[in-house]
Amino acid sequence: MIITRTQKLWIAASLVLGLSGCSAMTAQNPASELTPVNAAEMEGADRLMLFGADVVAYITQNAYVQGTPEFKSTYQEVDFHFSSAEHKALFDAEPTQYIPQYGGYCANGIMFGIPWGGNASDFRVVNGKTYIFGGTVSQAAFELEMEKNIALADDYWEQEVKGNNSFIQRAKRLVIRVPHYKTGEEQAAEVQAAGKLGS
Repeated sequence: MIITRTQKLWIAASLVLGLSGCSAMTAQNPASELTPVNAAEMEGADRLMLFGADVVAYITQNAYVQGTPEFKSTYQEVDFHFSSAEHKALFDAEPTQYIPQYGGYCANGIMFGIPWGGNASDFRVVNGKTYIFGGTVSQAAFELEMEKNIALADDYWEQEVKGNNSFIQRAKRLVIRVPHYKTGEEQAAEVQAAGKLGS
C-alpha cells in the first residue's frame, strides 16, 4: 500500500495530537490573536509565556530576566510574569512592543514554518524586536543571514503559522518540509564552517 503525502500529514498530525498532552495544546493555542504561543501551564497560570521570562527586560536591559507571579499581567488570554512593577506597567501600556516575535517560538524554526522550541535565555533584539531561539547553534545559524532569515520567518509566520494550531502546523511542516529546510546537523556544520562557534 502506498501512502500519499497528504495521508502522511494526517497520520503525523494524529500522532502529534494523540501523544501531546491536552494542557500543552491548550497552553500554546489560546482562542485569541496571539495563537500560537510558546506558553506552558505552570505556576498557577494556564498559559505562561516563555516559562515566566520577563519579556520587557529583553528590550529595556537586553537581558534574560526571570519574572515572578507577584508581577503578572494577562494579555490576549496569555499570562506574562515580570521582575518588577515598573516592567509590568511598561507592558500593560504597550504589550505588543514587548511580546517576542513569532509567539516566542524559535525564530529559526519559524523560518521553516515549524512553531517549536524556544528557550527564554536564548534571544537577540534586532530593531526593537525580540527573537527567541532554541539554543546557541540555532541562533548562530539564523544569524548567518539575519536579514534574509527574518524575512523568511516573517513570511511563514504571516502566511501559515499565525492563527493556526501549533501542533497541526508543526506536524505538517515536519512531513512536508519547506524547500530551504536544513537539518540541525546541516545548520551546525554551516555555523562551524563560518567560525561562529568554538570546536
